[in-house]
Amino acid sequence: MSTDKELPSRARMVVIGGGIVGTSVAYHLTHLGWTDVVLIEQGQLSSGTTWHAAGLVGQLRASEGGTRLVQYSAQLYSELEHETGLATGFKRCGGVTVARTEDRMVQLRRTAATAESYDLECELITPERAKELYPVLAIEDLVGAIWLPGDATANPVDVTASLARGARTGGVRIFEHTRVIGVEHADGRVTGVMTDRGPIESEVIVNCAGQWAKAVGALAGVNVPLHSAEHFYVVTEQIEGIHPDLPILRDPDGYTYFKEEVGGLVVGGFEPEAKPWVAPDQLPYPFEFQLLDEDWEHFSILMESALLRIPALHHTGIRKFYNGPESFTPDNQFILGEAPELRNFFVGAGFNSVGIASGGGAGRALAEWIVNGEPTIDLAAVDIRRFAPFNGNNQWLHDRVGEILGLHYEVPWPNRELVSARPFRRPPAYHLVEQAGAQFGSKMGWERANVFAPPGEEPHLEYTWGKPNWLPWSAEEQRRTRNSATVFDETSFGKLLITGRDAEVVLQRLCTADVAVPLGRAVYTGMLNDRGGYEADVTVTRLAHDRYLLVTSSASVVRDLVWIERHIARNEQVAVVDVSSSYAVYGVMGPGSRALLQRLTRADLSDTAFPFATSREIDLGYSTVRATRITYVGELGWELYVPCEFAVGVYEDLFDAGADLPLSNAGYYAINSLRLDKGYRAFGPDLTPDHNPVEAGLRFTCKLQSGIDFVGRRAVEEVIADGPRRRLVSFRLDDPDPMMWGGELVLRDGEAAGQVTSAAWSDTLDACVGLAYIWRRDREAVTTEHLKTGTYEINVGGRLHATTIGLKAPFDPSNERIRP
Repeated sequence: MSTDKELPSRARMVVIGGGIVGTSVAYHLTHLGWTDVVLIEQGQLSSGTTWHAAGLVGQLRASEGGTRLVQYSAQLYSELEHETGLATGFKRCGGVTVARTEDRMVQLRRTAATAESYDLECELITPERAKELYPVLAIEDLVGAIWLPGDATANPVDVTASLARGARTGGVRIFEHTRVIGVEHADGRVTGVMTDRGPIESEVIVNCAGQWAKAVGALAGVNVPLHSAEHFYVVTEQIEGIHPDLPILRDPDGYTYFKEEVGGLVVGGFEPEAKPWVAPDQLPYPFEFQLLDEDWEHFSILMESALLRIPALHHTGIRKFYNGPESFTPDNQFILGEAPELRNFFVGAGFNSVGIASGGGAGRALAEWIVNGEPTIDLAAVDIRRFAPFNGNNQWLHDRVGEILGLHYEVPWPNRELVSARPFRRPPAYHLVEQAGAQFGSKMGWERANVFAPPGEEPHLEYTWGKPNWLPWSAEEQRRTRNSATVFDETSFGKLLITGRDAEVVLQRLCTADVAVPLGRAVYTGMLNDRGGYEADVTVTRLAHDRYLLVTSSASVVRDLVWIERHIARNEQVAVVDVSSSYAVYGVMGPGSRALLQRLTRADLSDTAFPFATSREIDLGYSTVRATRITYVGELGWELYVPCEFAVGVYEDLFDAGADLPLSNAGYYAINSLRLDKGYRAFGPDLTPDHNPVEAGLRFTCKLQSGIDFVGRRAVEEVIADGPRRRLVSFRLDDPDPMMWGGELVLRDGEAAGQVTSAAWSDTLDACVGLAYIWRRDREAVTTEHLKTGTYEINVGGRLHATTIGLKAPFDPSNERIRP
């Protein structure tokens, strides 16, 4: 394809990278009216990772947002030839995924239920039906399968060329063999790029450089956490019975996938122990249309599995061995969005072997983000702001990516904890919590106790779809919290200090609740986008007339900090500082919490002197700490914010003071169960950028009776006027036997009507409880009357179980226990 010759000195936007994602971004920008765009590729278009991609376009993803992105990709690839005149090789052949074990079959039943909630065609089938769809398949060891008719394949090089032509037609100028060697910026914003052919002044830079994206980000001081790993597949000679319309076949228990190619098969997979490639700052240049050396020994586990599944491969030759490096992120989600370090520097990279399937949708989503100034859909799971600078450590990435690639086809167990590159961020009392029998999980790198094993038991997690080995331990922690007192090490909480003359003004503009409160008052509030969806779910405490403490989830620190900073006007004096690592946090919860703390402090903790939502500094033993009377477990309690140098002493003091009381540790599994007893929401599962306070049942947090405007207020008022199209409800299963984990399909009178967002076992209620959004197929408003009528069931691993739903918390709906 021809490219432009003379490099311009200026363009409104520069896209770096000519693979499928870069060309998709450029293409979609032109469709949104941005035509002054330059695309730069250091080699030829599609010559990095794109050219050796397998080209699978699987429809169903773990989230609705991810599924919609891929669905759009498929639609785009099917229509591009008509627009551009260049074929994409798109073929809707369907996909078969087989199960060798009952555990895998439970996953597939959950997948089928998820597809139903997304209105996506998916069928549970027998091994015999799978063989009808895929005649060369061996089925003797299979227990079942699913059939997804909408799955497809595409030719990655052809799709990229077609997108590039569409972009050029829209005005984009493309320059191949042009390498970026620097990124210019001033006052926190990009101003242009330096290439080996000269500079280009630009207002916006988009980094779609594939496995080079981390190195390109480093030129701008931007952290792009990804690392390359070797990725293998082979192309066989022709096989009798293989035809062009053969479906994609996935055998995840054997780590393998298969697709038709010229009468033979592409046989690839995701081996359980991956091979990370060189560090991101050591990638070779040039590296066009190149592969790495064959490694048959490493590929052997995939080949042995393939021979079992497709016996014809025993007497079929291999035409080509592909070992092409691809970039992977630490959490197996790709990276989109505006970099937190630099305004107008956007990233679209780290696609973890799903770049072809996601490229069309991700390109459109990122283009819309650029043009509109914020995402138009929920992209929180892939937002670059989910990472912190420490996630860019190359040694840490090397070890983590080796595990991540290996988990690609593993059973996606609930609560799966990664084991590589740990322990990582350790709270001050980590060693004491470990000695108490903690089984640690990890969130934003923090080591935090999930659950505590009883004395003499090994703190080991058993992964299962049913009730796990640790459930009795967590149930006991729930009982103790409800009946006596427990200590939760919550040091991983995100903590932002917001200071300055205009701190109140900025927070009033961003927060749904009124934060112009007296000193020492804590306020629960959301922060919304212009669409009225949640960008944050936080507690804000006023420390002084010009100082606030904002407490958020551990995973949201960077996200929330950047959100606030980018809503500060030039003439406003406000500073936002991450102080998460400066303070340990201990949640002291339960009916006995006041008596315990009163043994250590001279402060009056009575309800009269220290009412709910009060926050003040108190003496605690020899230490001075901030005590905030608040709860996330539905009991009387305080969160203690302790300077790290006092944290070990305070932890020891608490347990010394409670030596004669029934005081114990408790972990995050108990927190999750206890908060769902109370219907407490969490950002991520229950509150997202696509959900508003009216739908979420949090209208009471919005200062709508005041004349104070806030971001998203108009959208919230429109939802109130029109009626919410979905409602978040609490539920309790009628049957105590099933175990739930979240994501399950809800049915009303036998038809799909919602999806569970959070679920856990409640010892208090002796059944699984949780939260779920309920919607209507006719897209009418979901009224309280609609919720009260009908019969509700939840699909748990393929079995339907009756459930009771309601708008009030299943436990203590009048909040009597938190205000004694």
